[in-house]
Amino acid sequence: MRKSIFRLLGLVVLLAAFIMLTACLVVPAGRRGSGVVMVPPLPAIVVLEEEPYYYHSGYYYYYQNDRWSYSNAKSGPWIDLPREHYPKETRFKGRGDEKGKGWKRGHDD
Repeated sequence: MRKSIFRLLGLVVLLAAFIMLTACLVVPAGRRGSGVVMVPPLPAIVVLEEEPYYYHSGYYYYYQNDRWSYSNAKSGPWIDLPREHYPKETRFKGRGDEKGKGWKRGHDD
């Protein structure tokens, strides 16, 4: 009986550790309130439309000057996204003159 309780407790601890590793705890500087937010990382490739906003897992992400910010609302306030949560590639759909990171010259996708 004791072994099964310890096994169940071990599984719960492992599951909690896995959940915590898939998100980042971010403490925004200078903000009021609890200050701790779970921010999911962006996918490896982000394709932006005409506007530099991306919605993912309940958050709005804003891309400007090779930097990402996030917010609960599209109107802000915006908080800098940790660099380890940036996508590997940022692409722009529908822009012929300006391609994002990851686009290869001469290839139209």
